[in-house]
Amino acid sequence: MSPSTEPREEESVVSLKSLYVTHDGPVVQVRFNTPENGNAITDRVLDDLLAVLGAVHDRPDIRVVVLSGGGPNFCAGGDRREYAEQLATDPTGTGLRTTGGKARRVCDALATTSAVTIARMHGQVIGAGLALALFCDLRVGADDCRFRLPELALGLPAAWGGSLPRLLQEAGAARIRELILTGAGFDAAQAERLSVLHRVVPEAELDRVVDEWTRPIVRRSAAALRVTKTLLNSYAAGNRLADASLLDAELMASVIAAGRPADA
Repeated sequence: MSPSTEPREEESVVSLKSLYVTHDGPVVQVRFNTPENGNAITDRVLDDLLAVLGAVHDRPDIRVVVLSGGGPNFCAGGDRREYAEQLATDPTGTGLRTTGGKARRVCDALATTSAVTIARMHGQVIGAGLALALFCDLRVGADDCRFRLPELALGLPAAWGGSLPRLLQEAGAARIRELILTGAGFDAAQAERLSVLHRVVPEAELDRVVDEWTRPIVRRSAAALRVTKTLLNSYAAGNRLADASLLDAELMASVIAAGRPADA
């Protein structure tokens, strides 16, 4: 089902505060549903994603989860206004550490769930939104996608959800170093060259690609699919003797608490 269409009778629909979720047989569609703020990643979004992905983890009959965004953008990144509110409530950064921990759990859930996760992107894909997409197994983007890693320009460390090692692994250290240090945006074509995207198509063809990937996956053995995903994750992490990304929540909270983010 396309995120823009009405559900069919056999589909179940759940409308959370931040997400619109449809479940049709072996496929679950999860759509960010706060276009008024660019689908920014808030504490509520993380809570809702944890609830949905936790339910998927307990359902081996679900083979595919598609993550998309409502409105003109996939995701405009983390909600800096919420960061400021959390810091005003507790200057020591306890709330920020809690949010960072949730971000890590969401990213882990996307990577490790037995279902194949697909990111369906269009418009702006920024910061935390790009991080979430990177933890999906397959990624397709519209040719109008614009990507950016703005953390350093905002006075923040590149530490959110354990995404930096994932990004370095998927795209390569030299190119990512340039993008993080300069904060330069990049388009869909460059994202494909960096392996941030597997496919680039006009926006009208995004659902066709998702369906093209989904059709063979839903026919796979649930056990074989689960083991294969585990093997892929294990081999990809095999060269990491220590996982410094476990410190992401602490690093983010400490830097924000030390001084409020500068304007972009």
